[in-house]
Amino acid sequence: MRRLDQILANLGYCSRREARAYLKAHVVTHANGTREVDPARKVDPATVRVDGEPLDHPDGLLILLHKPLGLVCSHEAREGPSVYDLLPARWRDRNPVVTTIGRLDKDTSGLLLLTDQSALVHRLTSPRHHVPKRYRATVDRDLPAGIGAVFASGTLLLEGEDSPCQPAVYEACGPREAVLTVTEGRYHQVRRMFAAAAHATVLTLHREQFGPLLLGSLPAGTWKLLPLETFDPVSAR
Repeated sequence: MRRLDQILANLGYCSRREARAYLKAHVVTHANGTREVDPARKVDPATVRVDGEPLDHPDGLLILLHKPLGLVCSHEAREGPSVYDLLPARWRDRNPVVTTIGRLDKDTSGLLLLTDQSALVHRLTSPRHHVPKRYRATVDRDLPAGIGAVFASGTLLLEGEDSPCQPAVYEACGPREAVLTVTEGRYHQVRRMFAAAAHATVLTLHREQFGPLLLGSLPAGTWKLLPLETFDPVSAR
C-alpha cells in the first residue's frame, strides 16, 4: 500500500504537488467504484482506476523499440532528437525514469530495449551475464577471409584498451557485409572491432537481436511492450 499522490507522480500522471487538483479534474476510483479525493490515502495500485481505466503499468515497463537512424539514447535535449521522444509523454515523466538498456549511437539502427527497472538494466548490461547482441554491418572494403577467426579468438585488442574483446561470432554475408554477435557492450564496440581486425570503416550498422529477442518486422520508429518476465535469471545469462 502506498500514498495515492506518490503513485500518480511515479507513474507520470502529475506531480505530488499537483495531485489534489488532479483528483478534482479526473475521476479516480477504487475497484469497487468509490471515488477517491484524498491524495494521502494509501492504496493498492492494482485497485485504482483513473477515468475508468487501470493505472498505466504500475509494476513497470519493458519496451522493445526499433530505433531509427538519427536519434540519440539520451535524456539531454541539447544532444538532439532522442529515442525517448517516440514514447508516450506520460512514460517520459515516470519515476524511476525509463532508460535504455545499453545504447545505440546516432548512426546505428535496430533493436533497443528500454525499462524503468534498474535491476533489469544491470542484469542485461553486466559483462558477467554475457547477453548476446547480434549486429549486421556493411563496411567500406572487402573483409579478409580470416577475420572470423580473429573475432572468435578472444585476443582482439581495441585501440586504447588493455583487455581484449571476448570471443565474438562472425557470419559473412558478402564481401563487405557481415553479421557479428558480441556479448559485451564496449563503447562503439562493433565499429572498433572491424577497424582493429580489418582496418575497415563501418558504413551501416543495425542491431537485429538482443538476447532471445528478435526485431523482426517491427517498423522503424515504433515500439511494443514486453512482459517484465521476458528475461528470467536463466535466459539473461
